[in-house]
Formats: sequence, structure tokens, C-alpha cells
Amino acid sequence: MKRIILSCFGLGWLPIAPGTWGSLPSAIIFGLMCYFDAPAVSITIVMAALALAGSVACVVLSPDVIKELGKTDPREVVADELAGQAVTFLVVGFFIADAFTNWQLMVTVILGFLLFRLFDILKPFPIYRIQKLPEGWGILADDLLAGVYAAIVLQILLMLWIA
Repeated sequence: MKRIILSCFGLGWLPIAPGTWGSLPSAIIFGLMCYFDAPAVSITIVMAALALAGSVACVVLSPDVIKELGKTDPREVVADELAGQAVTFLVVGFFIADAFTNWQLMVTVILGFLLFRLFDILKPFPIYRIQKLPEGWGILADDLLAGVYAAIVLQILLMLWIA
């Protein structure tokens, strides 16, 4: 059951780019909530809940899976990507103009998704260093920080776009 949860119900078992698949649920949920005009506070609460759920899963469940698989950061563990991607969109709902077209919303979701994946893959300072924390903390921390970096860049781009 631990591996099922940490793999985001099998997304981490997909053969190509499991981290990318693990990031998709947060991006899709964010996009759908915006598309259906959910209030910004509701979007923030849902993104915070996804970030918290992924974080708790990584910290609590990862140590056993690490021991079972013998890897410090198993590829199948993608709950950290779920959490990090949710951090990217945590406050975006407050910055999206009410007059955003569906196309602008789609560009925002795709841009946030790509920025998170970029920071998660490239691991600029201190992301690379922070992933060396022990057990589930290391698996999680680099993705949360990548989400923060992506959120900052996304907010700047949205403010330039909206202005």
C-alpha cells in the first residue's frame, strides 16, 4: 500500500519520466479548478492539501520503501512531484486575471508545469544540495524548493503578462 500511495496510484510505475507523470495531477486539478471558476481561496486550499498530502506521504512512507528497494530516491516515488507541483500553483489563483481566456489559462498551466519540471530536473542551487537530506526528507525537499522557484518565476511572468 505504501508503494501505491508514493507512486501516486501507479503514475510512478510508468516507464518513461515518472516524475513528469507524478506532476500532472496537481497541474490538471489546478487547471480544471480555474476553468470552472473556483474561487482563488479554494484553489489555494486544494493546492495546499495536495502539497501537504504528498509531503506527509514522502516523509512518513518513504523510509520503508527506501529500505525495501535499496535506493535513496526510488524513481517510482512521485508523491514529491505531486507536492512540488502543487507548491508552484499555490498562490497563482490570486494572480490570474478574471478576464483570462481559456487559452491564457492553458498557457499558465503549461508554463507552471514546465517551470517546475525544469527546476526539478536542473536542480539549481541549493536544490541539488538539499536533496541529500536523509530518507523521505531528501526526496521531498528538493521538489518543494523547485516548486517555490517555479512559483516565483511564474508569478513574475504573469505580472508582466497581465500588466
